[in-house]
Amino acid sequence: MTVEELLPLLTRPSRYLGSEHNAIKKEWQSVSFRAVLAFPDLYEIGMSHHGLQILYHLINRHDDFLAERVYTPDQDLEKLLRQKNEPLFALESGRPVQSFDMLGITLPYELCYTNILTILDLSAIPFYSIDRDDSHPLVIGGGPCAFNPEPVADFFDAILLGDGEEAVISIAQTIQSAKKDGLSRQATLSKLALITGVYVPSFFVAEYSSGRFTGVTPLKEGCERVRRAVLPAFEKDSFYAKPLVPLSRIVHDRLGIELARGCTRGCRFCQAGIIYRPVRERRPEDILEIARQGIRNGGFDELALLSLSTGDYSCLTPLLVDLMNNFVDQRVSVSMPSMRVGTLTPEIMEQIKRVRKSGFTIAPEAGSDRLRKIINKGITEEDLLETVKTAFSLGWKNIKLYFMVGLPFETQEDIDAIPELVRKAKAVGGKNGTSISVSVGVFVPKPHTPFQWSEQLGMAEGFAILDSIKRNLPKGAQLKWNSPKTSYLEGVFARGDRRLSAVIEKAWRLGARLDGWSETFNLALWQKAAAELAIDFDSYLLARDVDAPLPWQHLSAGLDDHFFKDELAKAGQQSYTPDCRVHGCQKCGLCDFKTVKPVIYNSDSYVAAVPPPIDSADAENDQLSYNYWFSYERLGKASLLGHLEVLQLVFRALRRAEIPVRFSQGYNPTPKVSFSPALSVGTQSYAEYFVVQTFKPIKDLDACKVRLNVELPEGIVVNTIWLGAKTIPDKVETVYRVTTPGHLDQNRVSEFLAAEDFFIEVVRKGKQRRINARPAFTELIIDGEGSLLMTMESEISKAALKPLEVAGNLFELTTAQLAGSKLVKLAYRMI
Repeated sequence: MTVEELLPLLTRPSRYLGSEHNAIKKEWQSVSFRAVLAFPDLYEIGMSHHGLQILYHLINRHDDFLAERVYTPDQDLEKLLRQKNEPLFALESGRPVQSFDMLGITLPYELCYTNILTILDLSAIPFYSIDRDDSHPLVIGGGPCAFNPEPVADFFDAILLGDGEEAVISIAQTIQSAKKDGLSRQATLSKLALITGVYVPSFFVAEYSSGRFTGVTPLKEGCERVRRAVLPAFEKDSFYAKPLVPLSRIVHDRLGIELARGCTRGCRFCQAGIIYRPVRERRPEDILEIARQGIRNGGFDELALLSLSTGDYSCLTPLLVDLMNNFVDQRVSVSMPSMRVGTLTPEIMEQIKRVRKSGFTIAPEAGSDRLRKIINKGITEEDLLETVKTAFSLGWKNIKLYFMVGLPFETQEDIDAIPELVRKAKAVGGKNGTSISVSVGVFVPKPHTPFQWSEQLGMAEGFAILDSIKRNLPKGAQLKWNSPKTSYLEGVFARGDRRLSAVIEKAWRLGARLDGWSETFNLALWQKAAAELAIDFDSYLLARDVDAPLPWQHLSAGLDDHFFKDELAKAGQQSYTPDCRVHGCQKCGLCDFKTVKPVIYNSDSYVAAVPPPIDSADAENDQLSYNYWFSYERLGKASLLGHLEVLQLVFRALRRAEIPVRFSQGYNPTPKVSFSPALSVGTQSYAEYFVVQTFKPIKDLDACKVRLNVELPEGIVVNTIWLGAKTIPDKVETVYRVTTPGHLDQNRVSEFLAAEDFFIEVVRKGKQRRINARPAFTELIIDGEGSLLMTMESEISKAALKPLEVAGNLFELTTAQLAGSKLVKLAYRMI
């Protein structure tokens, strides 16, 4: 069964089409190294991940390399692949994952671990590296969880610690060379282990005594400890100025640009602040050029400036002015997902709101100044309230505050301070329709942080604290929380050891899937798996002796070991460690100040440019309006897109084709584009249209059609464009062709046409309804090829009957026959 035959049977087939704008498709035989990059979660999470896109473009820009993608299939595709005995496939080519030289799997989050097994199993790749042979791809991991990959280490041939930009090319070259030389799997791993940052788990043995972890022993000389790879500085050229543009709505549906990597604030709970050191900023001129290219080639309406602490970027204010001057007329907003209290200046806020006010999140982390000193947050209650006051004064109506509970040295007073701080923040907003949203999560101690030895709250304690906060929040404040159940499991695996791989496999075989999603998370399965294997989950949450061996001790983030102990002692003393970017080196041990060192730009050297005057011919004129009709066909894979997905991709294609679309006014400006009625997923059509309102005339309609067709995905083709009426007629006559494996009886057609009424049972919004279908049809014909031609009249403003519903009732087709039927929209006529 081909991929094309599988996809129509799925709930959301657009996840697996592989025809995203800017997707790279190379000839298989034209390259000698082939990688498939896997993100162990659903498409909408994986397509939001910035790191995978970087590696995808980096590998593909080498002529002799190929990179494709795969994401964890949802449960409907997993079930279907098993039923049909078909392998998991890469999106771009549809080839089996097993046919690639390397399967690169991102390790973003501990609750993705069972998804790794789903990918391996559906690809017919053995779970454990020891069971693989030269016919299998090398399975290589990387990402945040690589800094303690021990719970999944036995599943991987190799794991990369640290920055991937340089290392992934070295890995590719090594595998390519080994393949050419006919080296064995073991010999190839020996060569990979020589690359900085590459950890080969089979070269190390975890040891235990009486069920207790006692250490890790290296088996290979020269590989005693693996130190992470560090990218010295960002490249000048942009390898992601042609971003992958998703076909369906994803979690972070925007153009992301990494302003800087690393953070030197030194929050003691934060693993990212350790594993991404030192701070390396990207040149502001490069960021501006990447943004221009990315928006032009992507068509997004939002640009996100990414960093662990975006507000610390040295040239942020002038850069933001430049970005807004470039994009405000295109209705492209700028968001900064990670802003620190104290870095949000009124000047920055004024720039953000020029197009639309994006979400506004502040992370106090703790309720009291005392606990914020312990965690080295470096902000006070006064700082926080001043930021809230400024945001409300500039027009934001809702602010989200994020807190953690269960931090080391926390007391009941610190917990009580959370609702009290929310109360003060709400008071700052007054009674002008402002609101506060509160998000609370249980703190999970992470490896390679000063709090890596700390105890984690148990589930019962976590729920009790959340209940306490909820009871004491002021009226009108909304509370959301991460379940202590998921935090519990995350905590087990965050500081776990190799014994947990058997638990992961057991839980997966019991049915654990997509554990990061509340709809599918089932802690009972994990507890059952642990019990059957005599693994005590609770023991992984206990405090640890600072001198005891740790499962990740053979993996180095690059910092001196004493730094973590010193920072833990300073936490107990409420002593502050300042930011090394402005207060000098704090002697963490990472930088050699030759290759590895902070890269920071002087803000005085970058001045925002004065925007050029707007040409009156290009300016949007409220008095002028033109309505262009675009008639298009939607065939093949494109028929598997949902209606909202088509809307989104058309909006972005119009932006890329530089069509002067008029936007609505108000808080959230949207393109003024109207579409033909929604088609059922899987329906092919030669007769679709959309109407675009522009603020100036399109001079050359043929050239416009050519430009737009270049920007549309495979299967969607604009055939004609014309200047037409502003309003869309309410009634339309549509011709459909139904081809079905069921029997089409001419007598039934004659009876239908002769009858005044023909009632069918349909489901609308979850409710059974009885509808008279006869008035909607003006013609019904069985043609010479045995297909049914249906001519229907319908009102555009009302939900139309579905042709297959009527055909199914008329000819008493079975569910299987309906599933095997094909529907094509042939023509439409406005009435």
